[in-house]
Amino acid sequence: MKEFRIVPTIKQCDTVKEFCGQLNPARGDLIFVSGVTYKRYFEGLTGEARVVDYRQYIQGEPSDVMVEKMHAAVGDYEYHRVIAIGGGAILDVAKLFALERMTPVLDLYDKKFSPVRDKELILVPTTCGTGSEVTNIGVLILESRNTKMGLADDALLANEAVLIPELLEGLPFRFFATSSIDALIHAVESFTSPKASPFSRMFSIEAIRMILNGFKEIGAKGEDARLSHMKGFLMASNYAGIAFSNAGCAAVHAMSFPLGGRYHVAHGEANYALFTEVYKTYQKLQPVGAIQDLNRLLSGILNCPETKVYETLEALLDQLLKKQPLRAYGVKESELEEFTDIVMEKQGRLMANNYTELTRETVLGIYKALY
Repeated sequence: MKEFRIVPTIKQCDTVKEFCGQLNPARGDLIFVSGVTYKRYFEGLTGEARVVDYRQYIQGEPSDVMVEKMHAAVGDYEYHRVIAIGGGAILDVAKLFALERMTPVLDLYDKKFSPVRDKELILVPTTCGTGSEVTNIGVLILESRNTKMGLADDALLANEAVLIPELLEGLPFRFFATSSIDALIHAVESFTSPKASPFSRMFSIEAIRMILNGFKEIGAKGEDARLSHMKGFLMASNYAGIAFSNAGCAAVHAMSFPLGGRYHVAHGEANYALFTEVYKTYQKLQPVGAIQDLNRLLSGILNCPETKVYETLEALLDQLLKKQPLRAYGVKESELEEFTDIVMEKQGRLMANNYTELTRETVLGIYKALY
């Protein structure tokens, strides 16, 4: 029996001032926000809450070591509510701070103890990609293992997800590109997942349409064309997050994790490096089924034959973010076998959502084709 649910209450505020007026921050609140975002939007609005500039600890993708340092810095401050404002990295990290126990972080990810949430959690995205505000997943680089790992548990679900378009006003184009491409991949992978339902697909379809139509306008008019559509991209990211929180992501994410973990490639960029090749492989292995529905959907949006959807899609995405071969990130050909082993042995949670089965040989073949 397929299930569908949306757990966090989703709220929208036009401005940060409106949000803080409703939030009423006070002592006992722990707020994670970058120093830049704080000064631009939140200064003078956070009362006696403890404010932590997460950029002092997290640069790029967060790791278990970084989180341990943040935990030590928070120390014995007693808090009952966690508010995180930022991209997927800090939203994922903040989920851990809402737990009764979160350290040692590596033991938590190894499931040596179970996550139990005992604090209220409010997540506010400042990018249009991860959808983390509506998922039960926290992804970290595990430094001792040179890979990324996701912890999935309902204890990581937020109480509230708050969408504030104002916070995306200063998002640089590159961050916009990597995050929105990530959201597109969430929507596509959840659409073809065997766990997809008519309800989750409804959110996938709308996210795909909104994102690709926005990309087409950017391709035709230039980078600044995105600025009048940021609210739409923020909504689409949320829709994609709802879709994959129900149906799951799959091989694209699983295969990107070693690249992101070892070479610290931005999450959305690492996903794009794998994206179309994975779907071309699916098409060869199992050309009938959900992928036919996906191809038909993409064909209509991209105005191309169904047989050319992945080439056309890649040409469109390349206008936002140029796809790079794996070697461009420093990957050595000798590492491809190891990457494959990591995917097959450590990413079973994601690989279970593949459109069709990918063997070790097939996964290695995808890596080699992209090298």
